[in-house]
Amino acid sequence: MYYNGLKQAQTILKGQVNMDLIREVNAVKMFMGKLSHGVDLLEEITKICVDQDIYLGRIEALGAVKKARLGYYNQQDHEYHFFDLNQTLEITNLIGNISIKDGAPVVHAHITLSDKDGHAYGGHLAPGTIVFACEVAIQVLDGPNFERGLDQETGLPLWKMNE
Repeated sequence: MYYNGLKQAQTILKGQVNMDLIREVNAVKMFMGKLSHGVDLLEEITKICVDQDIYLGRIEALGAVKKARLGYYNQQDHEYHFFDLNQTLEITNLIGNISIKDGAPVVHAHITLSDKDGHAYGGHLAPGTIVFACEVAIQVLDGPNFERGLDQETGLPLWKMNE
């Protein structure tokens, strides 16, 4: 019964998906490794992407940081607001993607961190987040270019899907 209902829902939804906004991509390979102690988390992941010519992919990581800088996008002002966490924290989740901006690989990642008491902090990963220990996985994808450009509606550098 569940399977039939799921199949029916998939059939209904399939006709409603705007394929101008969705692209098929294929997994090509995966890089996994440990980042060096004391490096900037975002800059180091970006450097790996540049060095390995990765222009399309997914990122996951876990570990710990010495301090963090995170961003929050104010939807009314169309501006990022950044805040610093000057304490040691666990990376409970980091997820992101790799695409193209101004002809170069760009990493867009969000991170969730926890302190010694289990309080969680999250936001847009920004330069200034310093690695204590970090294991990272970068999945390289093959498909059409996902290039970032200014989205007039949101003010964000989003993927230009209709161009």
